[in-house]
Amino acid sequence: MKSKNSNVAPKPHVYRIDAEGKPLGRVASDIAFSVQGKRLVEYSPEKLSNVVVVVSNANKIVTTGNKLASKLYHKYSGYPGGITTRNMEELFTKDPEQFLLKVVRNMLPKNKLRPRMLKKIQFKK
Repeated sequence: MKSKNSNVAPKPHVYRIDAEGKPLGRVASDIAFSVQGKRLVEYSPEKLSNVVVVVSNANKIVTTGNKLASKLYHKYSGYPGGITTRNMEELFTKDPEQFLLKVVRNMLPKNKLRPRMLKKIQFKK
C-alpha cells in the first residue's frame, strides 16, 4: 500500500559556506566534501546526494604566499601554437565564482556524477 506522500521528493540538505577571509583550498575542499554528500549518514559514493551547497562572498577568498602572481594555468586548443597561459590573479579577478568552480571540479571524483554535482553549487553575493 502506497502512502499519500510517496511522489513528493525529500527536501534537499542545504549547506551554507561563508568564504570571506578563508584560504582558497580550504573552502574548495569543504565544498567538494559537502556536495558529494559525505556529511550525511546515508552517504554512498555511487549515488548523487540530495545536497545543495550555497557559497557566499566568493570574491573575498584569500590566497597564501605569492600564488596570485606566480601560479599559472594553461589551456590548449589542440592547434599548433594554441596554448594560452594565465596567472591566478587574471582568472580570479575576471570571475571568482567560475574560478572557484574550476578548483572544486578538480577535487571531485572523475566520473559521470561530477557534472551533476557541480550543478548543485550555488553562489550568493
